[in-house]
Amino acid sequence: MVGKYKVITLCGSTRFKDEFMETQKRLTLEGNIVISVGLFGHAGDKEVWEGMEEDTLTRTKEMLDDMHKRKIDMADEIYVINVGGYIGSSTRSEIDYALAHGKGVRYLVSGEEAGKS
Repeated sequence: MVGKYKVITLCGSTRFKDEFMETQKRLTLEGNIVISVGLFGHAGDKEVWEGMEEDTLTRTKEMLDDMHKRKIDMADEIYVINVGGYIGSSTRSEIDYALAHGKGVRYLVSGEEAGKS
């Protein structure tokens, strides 16, 4: 918590850009501080990746993955954008990280669908 506000980090596939933006707005209006992704690698921001050499691309993706774990460190909980129940390997690792560090985990899609990969 920061003051009276819960801090929530959004996690999920960056192919779901619209859902990230909608969830960020909704959670903010509910009185939360929301931390999101910096780039939408699967749904935009192509100008960032175009022409990037493979080794630079690999290092950049590793940096972004590590940076997102630091965002989880700053949060009280994570909110998983799992459209249709989809959870990829990167998001799964973020969920595991959050749980291992005592963070709460909530899902856009709850129940049995939340475990689909």
